[in-house]
Amino acid sequence: MTERKTIRIVPMGREHLDALASLEQICFSRPWSRKMLEEELENQCAAFLVAQEADSDSVLGYAGLLVVADEGYITNVAVQPACRRRGIATQLLQVFDRFARGHRLAFLTLEVRPSNTAAIALYNTFGFEEAGRRKNYYDLPREDALILTKTYTYEEEA
Repeated sequence: MTERKTIRIVPMGREHLDALASLEQICFSRPWSRKMLEEELENQCAAFLVAQEADSDSVLGYAGLLVVADEGYITNVAVQPACRRRGIATQLLQVFDRFARGHRLAFLTLEVRPSNTAAIALYNTFGFEEAGRRKNYYDLPREDALILTKTYTYEEEA
């Protein structure tokens, strides 16, 4: 039986950039560079979170969110392949979901490959629904992107 490690979610810092750039190389056919990730540290509209093993600080995954007005755009969700199915992406998305509610965002949205059924299943558990497609959005291999969106509604204050 595999021992589950305690995971800590922290804001992305410069100390994470090398590990995140490496994770991008592993997870994506068009990875973000270290420089691109570093630029997000200065972006006032961006919130990037890192999932670390609590006892070693090793990077297990990360996720990025851009906020424009009352709209949230999830840019990246990546987890080390050996650490998948341990709830890491779920914990990262829970933080973004709480942020969206707390800041009364109208929606969160993201793109995902239709072939990434595990990610789609996870997003569906959070209430994301297909809102459209971007034809030939991805390459290596060429594939459409599903646009998944979770809309938030709020009771009007009396």
